[in-house]
Amino acid sequence: MLEECTQNIASALRNAILNLDHIPQFVYQDNGRAFKSKFFKGDKKFEELGFTGVYKRLGIEPIYATPYNPRAKVIERFFLEFQEEFEKLVPSYIGTSIENKPAHLMRNEKLHKQIHEQYGFTPTIEQTRMMIDKWLEKYHSKPCPNDKSKTIKEVLSEVEKQNINENMLDDLLMAQEMKSIGRNGIRFLKADYFDEALYGIREKTVIKYSLFDLSYIKVYTLKGEFICKAHRVTETHPLAHQMGNIDDIEDYKYKIEKQQKLRKKTIKAVREHFNLENMDYLEKELLDNMKFQKYESVKEITVQPEPEKKQDFQPKIKTSIVARPIFKTNFERYEWHINNGCLNPDDRVWFENYIKSEEYKEIYK
Repeated sequence: MLEECTQNIASALRNAILNLDHIPQFVYQDNGRAFKSKFFKGDKKFEELGFTGVYKRLGIEPIYATPYNPRAKVIERFFLEFQEEFEKLVPSYIGTSIENKPAHLMRNEKLHKQIHEQYGFTPTIEQTRMMIDKWLEKYHSKPCPNDKSKTIKEVLSEVEKQNINENMLDDLLMAQEMKSIGRNGIRFLKADYFDEALYGIREKTVIKYSLFDLSYIKVYTLKGEFICKAHRVTETHPLAHQMGNIDDIEDYKYKIEKQQKLRKKTIKAVREHFNLENMDYLEKELLDNMKFQKYESVKEITVQPEPEKKQDFQPKIKTSIVARPIFKTNFERYEWHINNGCLNPDDRVWFENYIKSEEYKEIYK
């Protein structure tokens, strides 16, 4: 890979165990930060809960090479042989430096350029993998440096086979983190993971995930008890019925049905807990207990009438708060105030201004 990271190291460890069909007792590796991450070595706060690092779960003891000492890393010798025997034979090889370029990239090498343009090509990833496999067959046919009487392949075949279960190995390679359950489930790696078992839970949990398959995570309590296997939530087409295909419509219907199912589950649990046969009673109680913002009630309305005209009505005075509708016109609001009174000082100011308006004179005079 281009850089060192936990996922690449875990993938290399997994491939090595599956190819050898054996979990080693020791692993000799680099002294980099990623090799010593919590994913491999574990975390003390999780060890008390039974969650440890990958090495401890696999029964592997890591050994780290001395820093700044390339001779201590036997893999460096293999890289050199790989470069000299394989990389330089690939048509797309361009060299490691300006001085170490292939002939067709040099000046005045017209024949090599012509040959490269005619026969050269850049292999795909699949072609490169097949070429490396063929080269490894040749490399493994060489005499083993530790036993000249056997080839490298014969020495590797003598390793004790353990019949490694791939699924069990993936479970052992799972990492763990502490996460909180939110409104949409568990937020992890810029995605939401949800399962019906998480519905209604609002507490911290421990999740286990595999870097090889991020379509799901396993959720545990802080005591190590298994809760569920939460799957990654996929995006829903916002206009599934208008612009989506059949899959978008079915996905939309499935998620709506799932929400309705959880809603019914909540109502059923509330009824069993409160022993209520009708949820309307509960809703009524909730509305009655709601605290509305109360304004100072207006006990009287004093209006200065025009000298030549006399006001022939007396608006009703209300001391209790009533539901205020949405008024489409000013005269509708006026009629409502006549029947229900003014509930706050703003209503009284509006009422006084309205009876002085031209609209009031045209309709009520």
